[in-house]
Amino acid sequence: MAMPPIYLDGLATTPVDPQVLAAMLPYFSDRPGNASNSAHAYGWEAAAAVEVARQYLAAAINADPSAIIFTSGATEADNLALKGVAEAYYSHGRHIITVQTEHSAVLAPCRYLESVGFRVTYLGVNPQGHIDLEALEEAFAADTILVSVMAANNEIGVIHPLAEIGRRCRDRNVLFHCDAAQALGKVPLDVQQMHIDLMSLTAHKLYGPKGIGALYLRRDRPRVQLAPQLHGGEQEQGWRSGTLATPLIVGFGEAVRLAQSRFTADMAHLRHLKQHLWQGLSALGEVYVNGDLEQGLPNCLNISIGGVDGSALLRALYPHVALSSGSACSSAKATPSHVLLALGRSPQLARATLRFGLLRTTTLEEINQVIGYVTECVQHLRQ
Repeated sequence: MAMPPIYLDGLATTPVDPQVLAAMLPYFSDRPGNASNSAHAYGWEAAAAVEVARQYLAAAINADPSAIIFTSGATEADNLALKGVAEAYYSHGRHIITVQTEHSAVLAPCRYLESVGFRVTYLGVNPQGHIDLEALEEAFAADTILVSVMAANNEIGVIHPLAEIGRRCRDRNVLFHCDAAQALGKVPLDVQQMHIDLMSLTAHKLYGPKGIGALYLRRDRPRVQLAPQLHGGEQEQGWRSGTLATPLIVGFGEAVRLAQSRFTADMAHLRHLKQHLWQGLSALGEVYVNGDLEQGLPNCLNISIGGVDGSALLRALYPHVALSSGSACSSAKATPSHVLLALGRSPQLARATLRFGLLRTTTLEEINQVIGYVTECVQHLRQ
């Protein structure tokens, strides 16, 4: 029987950890209560489980549990943050600042807001993917209401200086939103120290279930206003209507708890694997790192390889390795990654890209096998 390919697409999604699955299972069957139903013990039990998960998420980012709003994922959280703030602060200003390399869950709402009268400034990045803080300074206007910058890029893994961005926003009374979908559990996050007013989170990048996320919404100093985007019930303090997905929320909380408990060991393991992978692949020649090896996620290595066709390389690798060339949300598109183009990569080189998303279960033996597979495929294609 053929061995399954080595899974290295952990930036697209991760498998559910067995402990997370075990925590979730009872709430699919034996504990069926609706967390919003206070009429009987089943509802009380579900509500208590939701609050425990809320506390785990809040502790991970140094927030008050009441500031956590559960959503269906980071995409909904991003939309709620951007559209909700735009609508709530419409009379205060209509200017938003973001970055060219943001996830489409931020860029698409920004384009929508432009269509209804808002102005959006899209900051560029340098060849390593970093924003220019002086360019951010120059972008602020009298009517700027929101800055949205992701914690860590989903394609190249670059980590942005959140505390410095947050300080500059706070000095100007401008709200700061951060998409931290890729960063949670891999980068220290502190919404107080980083002056973050809204933060989008998701479970499935963290060995939790798909279909559940959260938005942190600052409740004091300043108290952030938000216009709900879903109407119907009064769940989540009225910010996000809809029956709470108790099993998924429990899984999210357990995934965050596990990630926090093993953070130091996991990050050291991933950094070691990433460095070993890069050393092995760089020996091929004409291999270019997209991003910053030092200021990047420990589980992300994004490279472009000269002299090969990117789609042919992925097809050649698939029987042995499962990975992608970029964002899972854009993988079906024929156009090159907007992130790599923003770095200055040529369209041809941007297409010849591999994005490695390492898992905490990935072994050194698997990395050595992957180096061998990639080397063999690249040499064959170059010939």
